[in-house]
Amino acid sequence: MASSGDEQGGGPNELAYDGAVFRKLAAWGARNGPEWFVRYSPAVIGVAISAILPEARRTVRHNLHRIRGDASRARDTLDVARTFASYAGAFAESLMSGSKNAGIPHAIVYGQRNFDQAIALGRGIVLVTAHTGGWETVGMLIGRDFGVRMMMVMQRERDEEARVVHDSSRKAAGFEIAHVDDDPLDALPLLRHLREGGVIGVQIDRTPKGKRARQVSFLGRPGAIPEGPIRLAQLSGAPIVPVYCSRAGFREYRVDVHTPILVPRKLDDAGVDSVAQSIADDLAAFLRRNPTQWFDFGIKRPSPRQASPSESPPPA
Repeated sequence: MASSGDEQGGGPNELAYDGAVFRKLAAWGARNGPEWFVRYSPAVIGVAISAILPEARRTVRHNLHRIRGDASRARDTLDVARTFASYAGAFAESLMSGSKNAGIPHAIVYGQRNFDQAIALGRGIVLVTAHTGGWETVGMLIGRDFGVRMMMVMQRERDEEARVVHDSSRKAAGFEIAHVDDDPLDALPLLRHLREGGVIGVQIDRTPKGKRARQVSFLGRPGAIPEGPIRLAQLSGAPIVPVYCSRAGFREYRVDVHTPILVPRKLDDAGVDSVAQSIADDLAAFLRRNPTQWFDFGIKRPSPRQASPSESPPPA
């Protein structure tokens, strides 16, 4: 799904799927469209996008086979459509914040006692999540329901103008954004935020270029989990809490909060690997319950190793 300029190492293409033009159009529709449009059109648009992106469609189908096993062509077709429709709906709702169409999402939280237990430690929280339905909604819900400051850690997008468009909605939703590159000093504000009792949110199904990763078993295949969140927890004493979100309908979400993982200050390589595997196991368990909620479309991106054309990128 990468544009030709991206594949060749060129600059951002504003007309690409992740470029500024597409993002601005999506934001305008989400923020200014009538109620019926913002409620129903994303699913139609998502399915239409899947129809013109065969490589993305194949990646989603491949992921579904890894998660739930093989199925009939009809089941595959339906689940692929559901995945793209869910993505488009969540994407549109994330852009509505701060506009006339903004609304408070309704969520059923499973495992809230796990979050309460982590907050009670008073050390901040390293929240690990993934590109699933409504992951950006997690920040709004946590700030609203638990009264803590949420900072989402993200790699900079290749198109700065597109990033600015989306970041305005993220900030309006009530959480801070920390864009990290390869500078070791990028971690200092994150540690400060944790030590002040805040929550750091990190997506662990992709590993940015140049970042260390730990090898794990994921959905029956080799994969990788970024090492950064584990080291942040080790340095700060904050527990790691896996939190995954699934979209059930218009502004309707389910949030699964898993058992906190306590990371000792002194931890050898085997211990770090064990923590990484626990994180991978929690994500795999969530995906098996929600197979159409993983938004991995085979987008070309830097990773510790390049996946072959027949293999979906690992959770790195």
